[in-house]
Amino acid sequence: MAKDTHPLLLLPAEKPRLSRLIAFILGAATTLAFAPFGWSLLAPLLILPLLYSCLTVGPRDAAGHAFWYGFGLFLTGTYWIYISVHVYGNAALWIAILLMVGLALIMASILSVGGWLMSRLSLGEPRLLLLVGPAAWVLVEWVRSWILTGFPWMAFGYAQIDLPLSGWAPVLGVYGVSFVLLLSTSAIIATVMAATTRGRIIGLSAILLPWIIGGVLTFVDWTRPDGPVLRATILQAGVSQDKKWDRDQLLPIMEYYHSATLGAADSDIVLWPEVAIPALNDQVESFIARVESDARMRGQSVLFGILERSYERSVDGRIYNSVMLIGGEERQSYRKRHLVPFGEYFPVPPSVREWMKMQNLPHADLAKGADIQPLLTAVDGTRFGVAICYEDAYGAEQLYALPEAGILINVSNDAWFGDSIAPHQHLQIARMRSLEFGRPALRSTNTGISAFIGADGELLQSGRQFEPELLTADIQPRRGTTPYARSGNWPIIGLCLAILGLCWIRNRASL
Repeated sequence: MAKDTHPLLLLPAEKPRLSRLIAFILGAATTLAFAPFGWSLLAPLLILPLLYSCLTVGPRDAAGHAFWYGFGLFLTGTYWIYISVHVYGNAALWIAILLMVGLALIMASILSVGGWLMSRLSLGEPRLLLLVGPAAWVLVEWVRSWILTGFPWMAFGYAQIDLPLSGWAPVLGVYGVSFVLLLSTSAIIATVMAATTRGRIIGLSAILLPWIIGGVLTFVDWTRPDGPVLRATILQAGVSQDKKWDRDQLLPIMEYYHSATLGAADSDIVLWPEVAIPALNDQVESFIARVESDARMRGQSVLFGILERSYERSVDGRIYNSVMLIGGEERQSYRKRHLVPFGEYFPVPPSVREWMKMQNLPHADLAKGADIQPLLTAVDGTRFGVAICYEDAYGAEQLYALPEAGILINVSNDAWFGDSIAPHQHLQIARMRSLEFGRPALRSTNTGISAFIGADGELLQSGRQFEPELLTADIQPRRGTTPYARSGNWPIIGLCLAILGLCWIRNRASL
């Protein structure tokens, strides 16, 4: 390294402890790039020092820097786990803190592998970092989406939903957006450190082209209208989590949804949120039958979340987190497939489950729906791709619904996270799914943020949080398939594996 190198650039090698502290702070600040803050350009700015560190220090130190960056990112970006576990889950304070910090540590440990790969395969060469950096980062984001049941939160691509790079989403998905963002950022280092004019021109091109091409792609209409425009209404009762399961609230909640649905008589579709009625379906059968009768008279499709008890494969009955559709000739249901660990099922031995029961903690498992289920179909024949709660964070798992589904449905209960950043992050994720699939979406949550989302990911209309809301808008079903909907994540993951594999073989051959 040159003798006149700025002291700040020497920190990773000469003062690793201070440098790791800075990495932690940078990671913590990166949360500001995501909703609700929306300072999207902070993402490339704050990841830049980490990429430089991975280029200039050994693999072990690079892994350490990436770990502390990731720990800061996930500690600030997912602190709301504490709210759901302690405030509304009634778990002891130490349990909530342990789970919150433990998840951040696990996610940071996975990210440290990415730092190790960047250092190990770039060999201090900026031109190699140009490819290795985005490939390692995206591979780690993808691994996070399925390892230990998956936690795909805080993928960098989500933060770019309102910027030109989002044009890549219908082509390569959210991980493709992350890839081109890291490519452009790595190119800054390659450009600054280039020794020749040709190298600087190549680097500058790599900085700008992802943004220019992404901007052009935003004008491409990947899908087309299908059938008539439908009138839709989204409802939310605005009942907080600490009151929702109070038995005194059951009748008022049912009365709200019934009367609000009657008031939306001119709507073709009415959507209620996840577990809108805090009861099992067979406990409120007479209420469901009444809503169903009203919907049939109006030719209306009413979709609502509820806990569904089924005796299909169990004498005692299995309980599913479901979305039911009524109003047609037969009732239809979608059953949640991707359950929340330690929320909807508990992967613990019987002794631990018994201890949880004694501590008055949730301990009973919900049943898992089939991976492939028939699409819910409205009275007019429109089909829906349904995701319950954070299922919409797993884009590839929803591809089975395409291209048949004309509209996306997401119901959730973000009341678990109170007045935190989580509901805003979740809405951002839902917007990315619409953009990837080229489909409009209806999103209803118990306390917000309920919203209409356009096929281009645009937020068309959203409601207030923690208040009763009735949102009505016209929505156009779509048909056709985006490149991402055809192939899923495999093209971008295959590219990342190919880059890392070729660099690994090259390095081994040079030994």
